[in-house]
Amino acid sequence: MGLFTNIGNNALVKGLVYSTVGFASYPGIAMVNKLEIEGMEHLKDLPKNNVLFVSNHQTYFADVIAFMHIFGANRFGFTTKLRNPFYLLWPFTHVKFVAAEETMKSNFLSRIFALAGAITVKRTWRAEGQNVNRGRDENDTQKIDEALQNNWVITFPQGTTKPFAPGRKGTAHIIKNNHPIVVPVVINGFWRAFDKKGLRFKKKGSTLSVTIKAPMQIDYSQPADGILEQVMDAIEQSKKFMLKGRHHFMNMIDK
Repeated sequence: MGLFTNIGNNALVKGLVYSTVGFASYPGIAMVNKLEIEGMEHLKDLPKNNVLFVSNHQTYFADVIAFMHIFGANRFGFTTKLRNPFYLLWPFTHVKFVAAEETMKSNFLSRIFALAGAITVKRTWRAEGQNVNRGRDENDTQKIDEALQNNWVITFPQGTTKPFAPGRKGTAHIIKNNHPIVVPVVINGFWRAFDKKGLRFKKKGSTLSVTIKAPMQIDYSQPADGILEQVMDAIEQSKKFMLKGRHHFMNMIDK
């Protein structure tokens, strides 16, 4: 990944990858399926650095690609829809995303996509399909800290596409270390429309929803557990929302 990482830090290469991936994915995001966006006004006055987007996760790549489109469209004043994708000619590239090193090394396509701004980290709980239990890699944390100095960063606190999976404390430590503006995002529909990787259609005509919430009010001095709990609640993946989802499902069965 070293060579790919160095190439990916080149702004010209990164912009080319954004444009190529953007034009290739636009039909699937905005035409074959329907993308509904709420809360783009919360992006308007954000600084260009030290902004951390926290989101639930439903596919490996389609979620991040949707973020790329939304950030680019917002840059040109779009507030509710992507509209004409001319924004891809001048893509917004001051953004990076946290991804599992194992995933980004899995094939040539994923390595190319890494050039769009992947910050690769080692999973602390799973490796090569096996459960593991290893400590947090300080080098991984440092990479994210450095990325926040000049970029927006997208992270998925659960580190998995499984809904209502527990959040990982690494996200809370990043927040405590950097005091970033934390913007929660809730996505839905991607699991229905795409396969797990997010590169192939599973069901066309699906509604993809992205809700961008107002920046969180966080007491950075509180313990990591408290910050993580607040984040998980904001992205609607906490136990409270899991029980709410089960209740809704049971009501649907009763009807």
